[in-house]
Amino acid sequence: MRQHGTWQGDGIFYGADYNPEQWPEEVWAEDVALMRRAGVDLVSVGIFSWALLEPAPGRYEFGWLDRALDVLHDGGINVDLATATASPPPWLAHRHPETLPRTADGTVLWPGGRQAYCPSSPVFRERSLAVVEAVAGRYAEHPAVVMWHISNELGCHNVHCYCDVSAEAFRRWLRERYGDLDTLNAAWGTTFWSQRYGDWAEINPPRSAPTFANPTQQLDFLRFSSDEQRAQLRAEREVLARLVRQPVTTNFMIGTGIKYLDYHSWASDVDVVSNDHYLTAADPLSHLGLALAADHTRGVAGGEPWLLMEHSTSAVNWQPRNVAKTAGQLRRNSLAHVARGADGVLFFQWRASRAGAEKFHSALVPHAGPDTKVFREVCQLGADLKALAEVRGSRVDAEVAILFDWEAWWGVELDSHPSVDVTYADRLRALYGALWRAGVTTDVVHPSADLSGYQLVLVPTLYLVRDADAEALRRYVDGGGTALVTYFSGIVDEHDHIRLGGYPGAFRDLLGVRTEEFFPLREGERVRLDDGATADVWTEWLHPEGAEVLASYADGPLPGVAALTRHRVGRGTAWYVGTRLDEAATDRLVARLLAEAGARPPVAAPTGVEVVRRRDGDRSWLFVINHTDAEVRLDVTGTELLGGARCTGELRVPAGEVAVVREGHVGAVPLGEPTATA
Repeated sequence: MRQHGTWQGDGIFYGADYNPEQWPEEVWAEDVALMRRAGVDLVSVGIFSWALLEPAPGRYEFGWLDRALDVLHDGGINVDLATATASPPPWLAHRHPETLPRTADGTVLWPGGRQAYCPSSPVFRERSLAVVEAVAGRYAEHPAVVMWHISNELGCHNVHCYCDVSAEAFRRWLRERYGDLDTLNAAWGTTFWSQRYGDWAEINPPRSAPTFANPTQQLDFLRFSSDEQRAQLRAEREVLARLVRQPVTTNFMIGTGIKYLDYHSWASDVDVVSNDHYLTAADPLSHLGLALAADHTRGVAGGEPWLLMEHSTSAVNWQPRNVAKTAGQLRRNSLAHVARGADGVLFFQWRASRAGAEKFHSALVPHAGPDTKVFREVCQLGADLKALAEVRGSRVDAEVAILFDWEAWWGVELDSHPSVDVTYADRLRALYGALWRAGVTTDVVHPSADLSGYQLVLVPTLYLVRDADAEALRRYVDGGGTALVTYFSGIVDEHDHIRLGGYPGAFRDLLGVRTEEFFPLREGERVRLDDGATADVWTEWLHPEGAEVLASYADGPLPGVAALTRHRVGRGTAWYVGTRLDEAATDRLVARLLAEAGARPPVAAPTGVEVVRRRDGDRSWLFVINHTDAEVRLDVTGTELLGGARCTGELRVPAGEVAVVREGHVGAVPLGEPTATA
């Protein structure tokens, strides 16, 4: 990351997107007064304001933004100022229809929503950088501005464009990647189906075709598309680097709902890693998904504190059924992000819009005004964050890592694979859920990350893996680490070419097994293991080659064949699970792994109670979030910051509540020690 010094304020930042342009100016003073009442100290401004700032090409009107920033500064509110490039004004498409994106079947995506532009368009790039230069040049020294916000959710709606402009950009990207056509043809395996290319001009994006497109062509187009979005980020950053001194960010969308942007490769382009996260209303365990997204954001940030740029006070507007948050849920959600490394908590948005596509999206100030449950909870959260100011800058303790790679996600879910039921997020979430239920904090990191500090490393469905990353895992185990690899991992190299000699390819020697054939199961089909577990989706004809067999199939297509193995490698152990275990069996397996590895929760707690420790040198803070309907008592000593009470050996946390303790004594407890009661 580029260095601008610390980006944090005096405490935990608190705020929201603020859109003063949507309201009469007489409302602005009321907004600032309510912000101060709520404890808000940072707002993102100007994100979707390009059409107002530049109503015609080259004609800028800054008066309204001048006045808005002055009002905010006079009220003591800091500003994260956007470059305003998130969505082009209608005049751009009207004058330059070639900037509009196209789908794989050639459909043009027109203005009327947002992000209606081709990411490879040189016209869009030129006009967008012009507005960045104009905004940054005007406000670089404005005293309200403490941070710069590039675009907004880059690639959320236009990550892939298949137009002719994109096709030419794709060819340039391929030339840079491969150098010559012989190398490309080898990487793409174009001897299959008579696809060999003799001229760069013959290559197109993987547009709609009569049947399955070349898988490596698809994979490279996904890489290219992520890189094109990153190129926009970098181009805007370069303009800002010439003009401003404040730190720069853009809001990532890290979670299992956003698939096609490789944020691991983007992190070095920002000073502040920030993320947007929204609950999936249909998921009864949405708080688990929140924890996973937060831990992954921390992994992308290299373990450093990060900024929650957007989440919701209550319902969103874009899911099939937009469920409102229950009493206390706003607080639990927000402080769970802080527990897992966020040094700022922001929302979309400050005041609920009267018009537009997101008018039913919740806000800090609802349509009903400040005399509401939501705004009272907003004020309570502001007080909570003020009480937690001392936590700023600390890091999260984690003894376990899960390896995650966006390219492996893209690869595993390409077409013409053994089973449509094998998806990337499935085992990721299953293993993470088992760790969460065990109370163990987890880092979610790229396979190239330094693994030496972890007691246990889990490798879910890492279908595509590079040689260097496979070798890094082997060294980790050889040096004394414990690792688990799941089925359909290590199968292909970075070109999506099968690793010959038997599955699981890159991990075969590490695991001490060889699979000769996959035996995916039919929809709804289940098998039993001889240890009492049940499984579905996947089995494979596995031969131990040095590994110890821990469980075998009792029935199904492969009775007697090994399903779970353990292999000693150097001073460590490598486990392999060749089937999709049910939740109970997954929990038991993870418990065995944790016991073998010596990984422990910060404090023993009942299932459904999150306990996470943040640490700064010899100081530590224990976050306890009670998602259950019963009070819990934990063996904790220290000062509870949200209420100010001292606890000596017992912390009581009522149902649905949160506690944060500045610990007086830190001592981890072994798994299963009965120090907590519900």
